[in-house]
Amino acid sequence: MRINGIHSKRRRKFKLTTHSRHKRPVASNLIKRDFTAPKPNRLWTSDITYIRTQEGWLYLAVFLDVCSRRIVGWSMSQRINDDLIINAFKQAWLHRRPLPGLIVHSDRGSQYCSRCFKDLLYTNRYRQSMSSTGSCYDNAITESFFATLKTELIYDEHYQTRNEARRSIFKYIEMFYNRRRIHSALGGLSPDQYENVNFAA
Repeated sequence: MRINGIHSKRRRKFKLTTHSRHKRPVASNLIKRDFTAPKPNRLWTSDITYIRTQEGWLYLAVFLDVCSRRIVGWSMSQRINDDLIINAFKQAWLHRRPLPGLIVHSDRGSQYCSRCFKDLLYTNRYRQSMSSTGSCYDNAITESFFATLKTELIYDEHYQTRNEARRSIFKYIEMFYNRRRIHSALGGLSPDQYENVNFAA
């Protein structure tokens, strides 16, 4: 590796995005690390990560469909607040319109425990599920997506502005990851291809 100038992509400094020491009500863990779903829109997982820019941090929230690994909703903001999650969920809902019974799994971050977010789930008769405190394995599938995003895109970039980062991440999710990035868990298909092959009307 040294002779050929090959080096590993190193992980960057960790930044905490989960505020779980709060008094908001939490939900039980309904999935118990079982990241499988027979069809799309049966189980979504969600999490928040951060991206460094010269202007400061940019926060990214996503909702991932476990069946196809598709990112069905996402939102970016310079603030890590309740709206970050709510906007990502509303985008996912508008695109997918899941039937009642959908399970939405996340960590115990205060944003997921907000009254507004819980009301969105309750109104649509969706079920909320949350990881155990401090256990990244309880939401490993979304953590895996963030690791892929950062390894394949973020760690090679030096964003000057948040808008530059937003454009770059939008292109990665919508034009590459969902449409063209293949997954061994999907038989070598991309999320869009997997849904079209197996669940197209």
